[in-house]
Amino acid sequence: MKAWRARLRELRRYPSAIAGLTLIALLVLLAVYAMVAIPYREAVRLWQGGEGVWTDNPRLAMPRWINLFTRTDLPPTLVLDSAGDPEVKKRVERGDGDVDVTVSLAFDYTYDAFPNELSIFLTADFKELSPFATLIWRAPDGREVVLQRRSVRASEIYRVSQDADLTMRLGGRKPEVGLFARPLTEPPRPLKGRYELLVEGILFEPEAELDAKLVVYGQVHGLAGTDHLRRDITVALLWGTPLALSFGLLAAIGSTLSTLILAAIGVWYGRWVDGLFQRITEVNLILPVLPILIMVGILYSRSIWVMLGVVILLGVFSASIKVYRAMFLQIKEAPYVEAARAYGAGNLRIVFLYLVPRVIPILVPQFVVLIPAFVFLEATLAVLGLGDPIMPTWGKVLDDAYRNGALYMGHYYWVLAPSVLLIVTGLGFAMLGFALDRVFNPRLREQ
Repeated sequence: MKAWRARLRELRRYPSAIAGLTLIALLVLLAVYAMVAIPYREAVRLWQGGEGVWTDNPRLAMPRWINLFTRTDLPPTLVLDSAGDPEVKKRVERGDGDVDVTVSLAFDYTYDAFPNELSIFLTADFKELSPFATLIWRAPDGREVVLQRRSVRASEIYRVSQDADLTMRLGGRKPEVGLFARPLTEPPRPLKGRYELLVEGILFEPEAELDAKLVVYGQVHGLAGTDHLRRDITVALLWGTPLALSFGLLAAIGSTLSTLILAAIGVWYGRWVDGLFQRITEVNLILPVLPILIMVGILYSRSIWVMLGVVILLGVFSASIKVYRAMFLQIKEAPYVEAARAYGAGNLRIVFLYLVPRVIPILVPQFVVLIPAFVFLEATLAVLGLGDPIMPTWGKVLDDAYRNGALYMGHYYWVLAPSVLLIVTGLGFAMLGFALDRVFNPRLREQ
């Protein structure tokens, strides 16, 4: 233990080790925060999406911090809901038979660009006679535009941006542009000021109710932006951290420790045991790992844990077993091993207490460097379309970005965010691993 402590204290001499440990610590903290802030089932539910999960999110929006580096103040998403926002004005006038409801959804628009989309969500509570609503848009300069008159069912979504008739009435401009543009300006520029959506409803039952929600979808959203399905990419970046670290750690532990132990057992028992291990290793060395994983993903399962098991199985009899075997052949002839045999130590006791511990110092740097290699392998499988369809991972984000032409469409944030995390992971473990190699390998120490 004293020797281990001395070697770990020696790490302080290497700035690369300090930097690597700092990056790894940040990744671990990020992983812990993700698991505490977003439970696993909630993360899976969010990433799978579904009805109502990401309804209020814009599609393909850039991260909100982009505004810090641009002269144009891009708009975020604005949500006004008469059912849950106490600041929204709602007036109800009940007559003899009919009920008049007026909902005023007013907001200040002070941004330099137009929103991405506009949507109005109407909900009604009635028994037989559905309410009738008139949707009126008011601009800061006093203009009024009747968006639509419609009968309202229990739940209605009016996609203003997809209304072709409204587009024609606005002179061919898209509604998200025409409703916000200054009059008689070309190219169009947003008119800043206070806008209002007025919902005038007539209810034909005394106990009926009518509520409205306006969503002005912005061009920026959250810390990492959104994808083509309106999903917040932050969820995948956060939960991709514990998944990547656990995949890399378990794969590295499973493959390196099993390889080390099998090499020690083969050397100690010798004869047919050692011969069997060497023949299996030679066969395994010619097997293509990536095509096998692709075949498993296509024919059996794309689960990240199934892939992890296959990676460990293929990594047990790797080329490292021959390196460890050469080391154990020398250690086997050491005097202290002969002494242990003389006083009657069992075979497994000698393997685990006298052979394996002598090689662990050499194993540690290789183990650390191996972790990001497996992290990149998981990302590679995801980019090839073999990622876990349920779990949000960095590779899955990259795969979605590639399939939807993120780079060609100019959505660079979609690719850069997971790529930066992969680079940071590889850099952190690589710097720590190289420093550990210098500490544990006497030949590499500075004179």
